[in-house]
Amino acid sequence: MSRRIKLIISDLHLGKGRLLADGATNQLEEFYYGEKLTEFINYYSSGAFRDAEVEIIINGDFLNFLQVDYRGHFLTVITESVALEVLGSILNGHENVFRALKDFASQPQNSITYVVGNHDQGMMWPACRAFLNQAVGSSIRYKNIVYFFDGVHIEHGHMHEAANRLDPKRFFLKKDLPEPILNLPFGSHFFIELVLKIKEKYPHVDKIRPFSKMLRWAFFNETWLIVSSVIKLVGFGFKTLFKKDPRRNWSLRNLLKIAFESAIFPDLSESARKILRDDRVHTVVFGHTHVYQYRQWGTDKEYFNTGTWTELTSLDIVSLGKITKLTYVLLEYPDDGGRPRGRLKEWKGYHRIEEDVAVS
Repeated sequence: MSRRIKLIISDLHLGKGRLLADGATNQLEEFYYGEKLTEFINYYSSGAFRDAEVEIIINGDFLNFLQVDYRGHFLTVITESVALEVLGSILNGHENVFRALKDFASQPQNSITYVVGNHDQGMMWPACRAFLNQAVGSSIRYKNIVYFFDGVHIEHGHMHEAANRLDPKRFFLKKDLPEPILNLPFGSHFFIELVLKIKEKYPHVDKIRPFSKMLRWAFFNETWLIVSSVIKLVGFGFKTLFKKDPRRNWSLRNLLKIAFESAIFPDLSESARKILRDDRVHTVVFGHTHVYQYRQWGTDKEYFNTGTWTELTSLDIVSLGKITKLTYVLLEYPDDGGRPRGRLKEWKGYHRIEEDVAVS
Protein backbone atom coordinates (compact mmCIF):
# COMPACT_ATOMS: atom_id res chain seq x y z
CA MET A 1 0.00 0.00 0.00
CA SER A 2 1.47 3.36 -1.04
CA ARG A 3 2.06 6.13 1.48
CA ARG A 4 -0.86 8.58 1.77
CA ILE A 5 -0.40 12.17 3.01
CA LYS A 6 -2.15 15.53 2.82
CA LEU A 7 -0.35 18.88 3.15
CA ILE A 8 -2.36 21.86 4.36
CA ILE A 9 -1.11 25.41 3.82
CA SER A 10 -2.90 28.75 4.13
CA ASP A 11 -2.48 32.51 4.18
CA LEU A 12 0.44 32.86 1.78
CA HIS A 13 -1.10 36.01 0.28
CA LEU A 14 0.54 35.88 -3.15
CA GLY A 15 0.30 39.26 -4.91
CA LYS A 16 1.80 40.66 -8.11
CA GLY A 17 5.33 39.77 -7.04
CA ARG A 18 8.14 41.68 -5.36
CA LEU A 19 9.08 43.49 -8.56
CA LEU A 20 6.58 45.24 -10.82
CA ALA A 21 6.72 45.25 -14.62
CA ASP A 22 8.68 48.55 -14.63
CA GLY A 23 11.28 47.16 -12.20
CA ALA A 24 9.97 49.07 -9.17
CA THR A 25 9.54 47.32 -5.80
CA ASN A 26 5.98 46.31 -5.01
CA GLN A 27 5.48 47.52 -1.44
CA LEU A 28 2.14 45.73 -1.16
CA GLU A 29 3.59 42.28 -1.89
CA GLU A 30 3.52 40.13 1.25
CA PHE A 31 4.88 36.82 -0.03
CA TYR A 32 8.68 36.60 -0.22
CA TYR A 33 9.19 32.85 -0.13
CA GLY A 34 8.57 31.67 -3.68
CA GLU A 35 11.78 29.64 -3.80
CA LYS A 36 11.04 27.94 -0.48
CA LEU A 37 7.49 27.16 -1.57
CA THR A 38 8.70 25.57 -4.81
CA GLU A 39 11.19 23.52 -2.77
CA PHE A 40 8.36 22.46 -0.48
CA ILE A 41 6.17 21.36 -3.41
CA ASN A 42 9.05 19.55 -5.13
CA TYR A 43 10.17 17.81 -1.93
CA TYR A 44 6.78 16.22 -1.38
CA SER A 45 6.61 14.94 -4.95
CA SER A 46 10.08 13.42 -5.24
CA GLY A 47 12.52 11.21 -3.33
CA ALA A 48 10.76 9.35 -0.52
CA PHE A 49 7.42 10.78 -1.70
CA ARG A 50 7.76 10.03 -5.42
CA ASP A 51 5.38 7.06 -5.21
CA ALA A 52 3.23 8.46 -2.41
CA GLU A 53 -0.32 9.69 -2.86
CA VAL A 54 0.02 13.37 -1.95
CA GLU A 55 -2.72 15.98 -1.81
CA ILE A 56 -1.93 19.68 -1.37
CA ILE A 57 -4.82 21.44 0.36
CA ILE A 58 -4.71 25.22 -0.05
CA ASN A 59 -6.83 26.44 2.85
CA GLY A 60 -7.68 29.98 1.80
CA ASP A 61 -5.93 33.32 1.26
CA PHE A 62 -3.35 31.71 -1.02
CA LEU A 63 -3.96 34.52 -3.51
CA ASN A 64 -4.35 38.09 -2.29
CA PHE A 65 -7.06 39.51 -4.57
CA LEU A 66 -7.78 42.34 -2.11
CA GLN A 67 -4.25 43.73 -2.30
CA VAL A 68 -3.73 43.60 -6.07
CA ASP A 69 -4.85 46.55 -8.17
CA TYR A 70 -6.94 46.39 -11.31
CA ARG A 71 -5.36 48.81 -13.80
CA GLY A 72 -4.16 51.06 -11.00
CA HIS A 73 -7.29 50.90 -8.83
CA PHE A 74 -8.32 48.78 -5.85
CA LEU A 75 -11.94 47.83 -6.38
CA THR A 76 -14.84 46.68 -4.25
CA VAL A 77 -16.87 46.06 -7.41
CA ILE A 78 -15.34 42.78 -8.54
CA THR A 79 -16.83 41.24 -11.65
CA GLU A 80 -15.67 37.99 -13.17
CA SER A 81 -13.56 39.79 -15.78
CA VAL A 82 -11.91 41.98 -13.11
CA ALA A 83 -11.07 38.96 -10.95
CA LEU A 84 -9.70 37.10 -13.98
CA GLU A 85 -7.31 39.92 -14.86
CA VAL A 86 -6.15 40.22 -11.25
CA LEU A 87 -5.55 36.45 -11.13
CA GLY A 88 -3.45 36.68 -14.30
CA SER A 89 -1.23 39.36 -12.75
CA ILE A 90 -0.68 37.18 -9.65
CA LEU A 91 0.29 34.17 -11.77
CA ASN A 92 2.72 36.35 -13.74
CA GLY A 93 4.27 37.59 -10.49
CA HIS A 94 4.93 34.08 -9.15
CA GLU A 95 5.59 31.95 -12.21
CA ASN A 96 7.94 29.59 -10.34
CA VAL A 97 5.23 28.67 -7.81
CA PHE A 98 2.65 27.76 -10.41
CA ARG A 99 5.24 25.90 -12.47
CA ALA A 100 6.01 23.80 -9.38
CA LEU A 101 2.30 23.15 -8.83
CA LYS A 102 2.00 22.06 -12.46
CA ASP A 103 4.92 19.63 -12.08
CA PHE A 104 3.37 18.32 -8.86
CA ALA A 105 -0.07 17.81 -10.44
CA SER A 106 1.45 16.08 -13.49
CA GLN A 107 2.05 13.01 -11.33
CA PRO A 108 -1.18 10.97 -11.51
CA GLN A 109 -1.29 10.07 -7.81
CA ASN A 110 -1.09 13.73 -6.71
CA SER A 111 -3.96 16.19 -6.40
CA ILE A 112 -4.74 19.78 -5.34
CA THR A 113 -7.74 21.06 -3.36
CA TYR A 114 -8.51 24.76 -2.99
CA VAL A 115 -10.66 26.02 -0.09
CA VAL A 116 -11.67 29.64 -0.70
CA GLY A 117 -10.81 32.27 1.93
CA ASN A 118 -11.80 35.91 2.37
CA HIS A 119 -8.79 37.37 0.51
CA ASP A 120 -9.19 35.06 -2.49
CA GLN A 121 -12.97 35.20 -2.81
CA GLY A 122 -12.37 35.83 -6.52
CA MET A 123 -11.74 32.09 -6.87
CA MET A 124 -15.49 31.58 -6.68
CA TRP A 125 -15.80 32.78 -10.29
CA PRO A 126 -15.93 29.86 -12.76
CA ALA A 127 -13.58 31.63 -15.18
CA CYS A 128 -10.91 32.03 -12.47
CA ARG A 129 -11.16 28.35 -11.58
CA ALA A 130 -10.84 27.34 -15.21
CA PHE A 131 -7.85 29.66 -15.66
CA LEU A 132 -6.01 28.29 -12.61
CA ASN A 133 -6.79 24.73 -13.71
CA GLN A 134 -5.22 25.50 -17.07
CA ALA A 135 -2.18 27.09 -15.43
CA VAL A 136 -1.44 23.99 -13.32
CA GLY A 137 -2.60 21.52 -15.97
CA SER A 138 -5.02 19.79 -13.63
CA SER A 139 -8.61 19.87 -12.41
CA ILE A 140 -8.31 21.37 -8.93
CA ARG A 141 -11.00 20.39 -6.43
CA TYR A 142 -12.63 23.64 -5.22
CA LYS A 143 -14.51 24.06 -1.94
CA ASN A 144 -16.38 27.28 -1.16
CA ILE A 145 -16.39 26.90 2.63
CA VAL A 146 -15.63 23.44 4.08
CA TYR A 147 -13.62 20.41 2.98
CA PHE A 148 -14.56 17.35 5.02
CA PHE A 149 -13.14 13.85 4.71
CA ASP A 150 -12.35 10.90 7.03
CA GLY A 151 -13.23 12.83 10.20
CA VAL A 152 -11.15 15.89 9.21
CA HIS A 153 -12.88 19.30 8.97
CA ILE A 154 -10.90 21.91 7.02
CA GLU A 155 -12.00 25.48 6.41
CA HIS A 156 -10.26 28.82 6.19
CA GLY A 157 -11.90 30.23 9.33
CA HIS A 158 -13.36 33.56 8.22
CA MET A 159 -16.91 32.19 8.51
CA HIS A 160 -16.43 32.18 12.30
CA GLU A 161 -15.71 35.91 12.43
CA ALA A 162 -18.48 38.50 11.94
CA ALA A 163 -16.44 41.01 9.94
CA ASN A 164 -15.31 38.54 7.27
CA ARG A 165 -18.22 36.10 7.21
CA LEU A 166 -19.68 35.51 3.74
CA ASP A 167 -23.36 34.99 3.07
CA PRO A 168 -23.43 31.28 2.11
CA LYS A 169 -26.74 31.77 0.30
CA ARG A 170 -25.54 34.72 -1.76
CA PHE A 171 -21.92 34.64 -2.89
CA PHE A 172 -22.72 37.05 -5.75
CA LEU A 173 -24.82 40.23 -6.02
CA LYS A 174 -27.00 40.66 -9.10
CA LYS A 175 -29.99 42.87 -8.21
CA ASP A 176 -29.94 46.40 -9.73
CA LEU A 177 -26.47 45.79 -11.16
CA PRO A 178 -25.41 45.65 -14.84
CA GLU A 179 -23.57 42.36 -14.20
CA PRO A 180 -22.93 40.10 -11.18
CA ILE A 181 -20.26 41.08 -8.66
CA LEU A 182 -18.79 39.37 -5.62
CA ASN A 183 -20.77 39.87 -2.41
CA LEU A 184 -17.80 41.04 -0.35
CA PRO A 185 -18.07 40.91 3.44
CA PHE A 186 -17.72 44.02 5.60
CA GLY A 187 -14.07 43.24 6.34
CA SER A 188 -13.10 43.29 2.68
CA HIS A 189 -14.72 46.70 2.15
CA PHE A 190 -13.01 47.97 5.30
CA PHE A 191 -9.65 46.64 4.12
CA ILE A 192 -9.87 48.04 0.58
CA GLU A 193 -11.38 51.43 1.44
CA LEU A 194 -9.50 52.18 4.65
CA VAL A 195 -6.61 49.85 5.53
CA LEU A 196 -5.03 49.87 2.05
CA LYS A 197 -4.75 53.66 2.12
CA ILE A 198 -2.71 53.39 5.32
CA LYS A 199 -0.66 50.45 3.99
CA GLU A 200 0.49 52.50 0.99
CA LYS A 201 2.61 54.52 3.44
CA TYR A 202 2.98 51.93 6.22
CA PRO A 203 2.98 48.53 4.42
CA HIS A 204 3.35 46.45 7.61
CA VAL A 205 0.72 48.22 9.74
CA ASP A 206 -1.57 45.17 9.79
CA LYS A 207 1.28 42.74 10.45
CA ILE A 208 2.21 44.01 13.92
CA ARG A 209 1.11 42.35 17.14
CA PRO A 210 -0.03 42.87 19.79
CA PHE A 211 -2.03 45.53 17.93
CA SER A 212 -2.72 47.41 21.16
CA LYS A 213 1.00 48.02 21.70
CA MET A 214 1.37 49.26 18.13
CA LEU A 215 -1.46 51.74 18.72
CA ARG A 216 0.20 53.04 21.90
CA TRP A 217 3.52 53.40 20.09
CA ALA A 218 1.90 55.14 17.11
CA PHE A 219 0.00 57.56 19.35
CA PHE A 220 3.29 59.09 20.52
CA ASN A 221 5.48 58.53 17.47
CA GLU A 222 3.04 58.74 14.54
CA THR A 223 0.32 60.96 15.99
CA TRP A 224 -0.93 62.17 12.63
CA LEU A 225 -1.35 58.56 11.48
CA ILE A 226 -3.70 57.94 14.41
CA VAL A 227 -5.62 61.19 13.90
CA SER A 228 -6.03 60.74 10.14
CA SER A 229 -6.99 57.10 10.59
CA VAL A 230 -9.70 58.00 13.10
CA ILE A 231 -11.07 60.63 10.69
CA LYS A 232 -11.14 58.09 7.86
CA LEU A 233 -12.74 55.52 10.16
CA VAL A 234 -15.54 57.92 11.11
CA GLY A 235 -16.09 58.75 7.43
CA PHE A 236 -16.22 55.08 6.55
CA GLY A 237 -18.71 54.48 9.36
CA PHE A 238 -21.05 57.24 8.18
CA LYS A 239 -20.88 55.99 4.59
CA THR A 240 -21.62 52.45 5.72
CA LEU A 241 -24.61 53.48 7.85
CA PHE A 242 -26.26 56.16 5.73
CA LYS A 243 -25.26 55.77 2.08
CA LYS A 244 -27.47 53.40 0.10
CA ASP A 245 -25.39 51.06 -2.00
CA PRO A 246 -26.40 47.67 -3.48
CA ARG A 247 -22.95 46.35 -2.53
CA ARG A 248 -23.56 46.97 1.19
CA ASN A 249 -26.53 45.33 2.85
CA TRP A 250 -25.46 45.16 6.49
CA SER A 251 -28.04 45.86 9.16
CA LEU A 252 -27.23 47.91 12.26
CA ARG A 253 -27.42 44.66 14.23
CA ASN A 254 -24.75 43.10 11.99
CA LEU A 255 -22.52 46.15 12.31
CA LEU A 256 -22.78 46.12 16.11
CA LYS A 257 -21.91 42.44 16.13
CA ILE A 258 -18.90 43.15 13.92
CA ALA A 259 -17.76 45.96 16.24
CA PHE A 260 -17.95 43.76 19.35
CA GLU A 261 -16.45 40.63 17.77
CA SER A 262 -13.69 42.11 15.65
CA ALA A 263 -10.07 41.37 16.44
CA ILE A 264 -6.86 41.86 14.49
CA PHE A 265 -5.72 38.33 15.37
CA PRO A 266 -8.90 36.42 16.28
CA ASP A 267 -8.64 33.17 18.24
CA LEU A 268 -10.71 30.47 16.56
CA SER A 269 -10.02 27.71 19.08
CA GLU A 270 -13.51 27.93 20.61
CA SER A 271 -15.07 27.63 17.14
CA ALA A 272 -12.92 24.56 16.53
CA ARG A 273 -14.00 23.08 19.84
CA LYS A 274 -17.67 23.45 18.90
CA ILE A 275 -17.09 21.64 15.59
CA LEU A 276 -15.25 18.87 17.43
CA ARG A 277 -18.36 18.15 19.50
CA ASP A 278 -19.64 16.37 16.42
CA ASP A 279 -18.85 12.68 16.83
CA ARG A 280 -17.96 12.45 13.14
CA VAL A 281 -15.09 14.96 13.52
CA HIS A 282 -11.74 14.26 15.20
CA THR A 283 -9.56 16.95 13.57
CA VAL A 284 -10.23 20.61 12.72
CA VAL A 285 -7.81 22.70 10.63
CA PHE A 286 -8.22 26.46 10.28
CA GLY A 287 -6.08 29.27 8.86
CA HIS A 288 -7.09 32.95 8.78
CA THR A 289 -5.68 34.07 12.14
CA HIS A 290 -2.02 34.14 10.93
CA VAL A 291 -1.08 32.53 14.26
CA TYR A 292 -0.08 28.86 14.18
CA GLN A 293 -1.71 26.85 16.93
CA TYR A 294 -2.32 23.37 18.26
CA ARG A 295 -4.94 22.40 20.83
CA GLN A 296 -6.09 19.01 22.04
CA TRP A 297 -9.28 18.12 23.87
CA GLY A 298 -9.42 14.62 25.27
CA THR A 299 -7.43 11.94 23.49
CA ASP A 300 -8.98 12.11 20.04
CA LYS A 301 -10.02 15.72 19.37
CA GLU A 302 -7.37 17.97 17.81
CA TYR A 303 -7.29 21.51 16.43
CA PHE A 304 -4.56 22.89 14.18
CA ASN A 305 -4.07 26.37 12.78
CA THR A 306 -1.61 26.51 9.90
CA GLY A 307 -0.45 30.08 10.57
CA THR A 308 0.93 32.16 7.71
CA TRP A 309 3.92 32.30 5.35
CA THR A 310 4.03 36.11 5.58
CA GLU A 311 6.11 38.19 7.98
CA LEU A 312 4.75 39.34 11.34
CA THR A 313 6.38 41.87 13.68
CA SER A 314 6.14 41.24 17.39
CA LEU A 315 6.30 44.02 19.97
CA ASP A 316 6.27 41.51 22.84
CA ILE A 317 9.61 41.52 24.68
CA VAL A 318 9.82 37.69 24.60
CA SER A 319 9.59 37.60 20.79
CA LEU A 320 10.64 41.11 19.81
CA GLY A 321 11.28 41.61 16.09
CA LYS A 322 10.17 40.02 12.84
CA ILE A 323 8.71 36.54 13.00
CA THR A 324 8.45 34.23 10.02
CA LYS A 325 7.62 30.55 10.33
CA LEU A 326 6.64 28.67 7.19
CA THR A 327 4.17 26.45 9.01
CA TYR A 328 1.87 23.79 7.61
CA VAL A 329 -0.05 20.72 8.72
CA LEU A 330 0.86 17.25 7.51
CA LEU A 331 -1.86 14.61 7.71
CA GLU A 332 -0.72 11.03 7.24
CA TYR A 333 -2.74 7.84 7.02
CA PRO A 334 -1.32 4.86 8.95
CA ASP A 335 -0.53 1.63 7.13
CA ASP A 336 -3.29 -0.19 9.02
CA GLY A 337 -5.94 2.01 7.38
CA GLY A 338 -6.86 3.92 10.55
CA ARG A 339 -7.71 7.60 10.88
CA PRO A 340 -5.24 10.16 9.57
CA ARG A 341 -3.02 11.83 12.15
CA GLY A 342 -1.91 15.45 11.89
CA ARG A 343 1.32 17.19 12.82
CA LEU A 344 2.07 20.90 12.81
CA LYS A 345 5.35 21.38 10.96
CA GLU A 346 7.68 24.18 9.82
CA TRP A 347 9.30 24.13 6.39
CA LYS A 348 12.97 25.07 6.76
CA GLY A 349 13.95 24.69 3.11
CA TYR A 350 17.29 23.61 1.74
CA HIS A 351 20.51 25.12 3.03
CA ARG A 352 21.89 27.91 0.87
CA ILE A 353 24.93 30.10 1.30
CA GLU A 354 23.19 33.37 0.46
CA GLU A 355 19.85 34.75 -0.64
CA ASP A 356 18.29 38.14 -1.35
CA VAL A 357 17.01 40.16 1.61
CA ALA A 358 13.29 40.95 1.29
CA VAL A 359 13.11 44.77 1.29
CA SER A 360 9.90 46.76 0.94
